[in-house]
Amino acid sequence: MSNQNPIQWFPGHMTKAKRQMEENLKKVDFVIEIRDARIPDSSKNPMLDELIQNKPRLILLSKKDKADPIATKEWIQKLQSQGHQVLALDLIKDSYFKALVQAAQTTCQKLIDKQKRRGIRPRALRAMVCGIPNVGKSTFINTMAKRKAAQTADRPGVTKSLQWIKLGQSLELLDTPGVLWPKFEDPNTGMRLAILGSVRDEVVNMQELAIYACRWLQETKPGLLAKLYQIEEQKDPWQTLEKIALKRGYLQKGSIDENRLVRSFIKDIREDKLGPLTWEFPHD
Repeated sequence: MSNQNPIQWFPGHMTKAKRQMEENLKKVDFVIEIRDARIPDSSKNPMLDELIQNKPRLILLSKKDKADPIATKEWIQKLQSQGHQVLALDLIKDSYFKALVQAAQTTCQKLIDKQKRRGIRPRALRAMVCGIPNVGKSTFINTMAKRKAAQTADRPGVTKSLQWIKLGQSLELLDTPGVLWPKFEDPNTGMRLAILGSVRDEVVNMQELAIYACRWLQETKPGLLAKLYQIEEQKDPWQTLEKIALKRGYLQKGSIDENRLVRSFIKDIREDKLGPLTWEFPHD
């Protein structure tokens, strides 16, 4: 579907973060991996499989309010069939402490049983919180801690160091920086991540990104753009975008202001102006 050049982005602090994660894994009982419910496959970091190896994993699908609920159910079933504990959450509005503790205990049941057999009083379970940039790790940490324990921002690469957060007697969380892998082998993965803001806009060709998103929307959700922007969709996605520009008056010296057009279009997607959308499906 795409001939784009693969997006590559691996800042120095991510190399350091990867090394820190490797060193600290022996201190935790399991891993909480946060993925974006809109792109559960693209927001999976393939380096994690290598890093965590046999550690139990609990997957949280964040931003479920922004995703197609039917697709989210399908993704939960798919991930559970692979042997994972899975929770889909709205990290800001949902009340999920009890559900998280229960899922953590289920994930670590073998460890808890082993401690009981040895007569060891079960201690707080320790989890490393992992995920790519901008999936909501810091929001999750702050909600669980009921304070601003982690720095947040709606852009990638804010959390730069590791920190422990204690949650009562049940859980201790190790927050980690968002880590992307060095190269996206599938260009669709890179484009989906860029559309939803997990890659810095500075390293992305925004016009290519807008065309990719427009083409996908026209093929997957025909009529959606026509309804939202009150335009007639064109066969060529760039011509559809030009219709949006003319409708909104994005002109500069009589010509279409292409920079304003593509950035506003991607902004509309990120601000959910197009409604809840899932950009990939288990059957894909």
